[in-house]
Amino acid sequence: MRRVLLAATALLSLATTGQTALAAGDTPEAPYVDDRSSADAVVRSLYSAINRHEFARAWGYYGDTKPAKDFDTFVKGYDGTDMVEVKTGPISDEGAAGSIYYNVPVAIQATDKKGEAKVFAGCYTLRQVNAQIQAPPFQPIFIDKGALKPSTADFDEALPPSCGDGPPPPKKDAALEQTKKAFLAGYADQCDKTLLANEPETFSIKYRDKDAAAGDPDRETRLFHFACSTAAYNENSIYYMSDDVSGVRQLQFTEPEMDIRYVNNDSEGKVESMHIVGFRTTGWATNSDYDKDAHTITTFNKWRGAGDASSSGTYLFRNGDFSLVQYDVDASYDGEQNPETVVDYNTAP
Repeated sequence: MRRVLLAATALLSLATTGQTALAAGDTPEAPYVDDRSSADAVVRSLYSAINRHEFARAWGYYGDTKPAKDFDTFVKGYDGTDMVEVKTGPISDEGAAGSIYYNVPVAIQATDKKGEAKVFAGCYTLRQVNAQIQAPPFQPIFIDKGALKPSTADFDEALPPSCGDGPPPPKKDAALEQTKKAFLAGYADQCDKTLLANEPETFSIKYRDKDAAAGDPDRETRLFHFACSTAAYNENSIYYMSDDVSGVRQLQFTEPEMDIRYVNNDSEGKVESMHIVGFRTTGWATNSDYDKDAHTITTFNKWRGAGDASSSGTYLFRNGDFSLVQYDVDASYDGEQNPETVVDYNTAP
């Protein structure tokens, strides 16, 4: 009985439609299939490897979480197994930053060489890591995890209608999914690979539109903060906003262009003058933080590690967007933090 259970556990991740018999004795050799273009193709490929007794190839379709404690145990799990029939239910998928997970209901009927059949049912998961964020060696779609239990139902009725015993999974956050796609499309080749896989910080900002009529409901803007890259003393982030009118858009930060002059043209000497000569926008936010109580994003760009020369901005959320209200510059390189305010709109309505 234990051997049959072990075989069924190993076969959890082999789910596909139809019926396949393990190659044994004078059974014709199963066709060679090695296709990782989809979750179903991986399942078919895994069956191909098992049916051909190519267990090393079968073992390779799994990720870090393996179906047995070691390879020898995995191979022994198929001792005595003659045939396996498998059914799968509707495949659902969900995204995380940098990955897509495919969840598959499955029922398995494993028949041993004595003709005894056992039915098992459960779910397994395959994972596909976004190819754009991977570093060598490339990893195609793989089997991530699974759970299988004996079932008293007939094989034809054992297939779970969905994965999990609880209620159906919640609907996808459409704004979050669209934002993650926009972020990966724009910055996958510019951000640190380790940070691309992280989920963004998300915030909900509810406010009263300045043009709202009496009785109109409050509006909501979603703010998404993606960590992108880290250097010796600065961390860079990307922000997106989403609402029911403008959809998803990247937040741009206004910064003044400065004409800074030093005594004797010594860039690390005494500052002679500072003047604003224009304004520009950037999608990068350096050493940033969002204060959900004050509804402000602050940035702090160190010009060198000591932090004694820097520029910093404060951006206030007003009527559906963020705008620059204060900008400070410390250009002295004197070992002390003594910034001067060059833009001050804090008193604006």
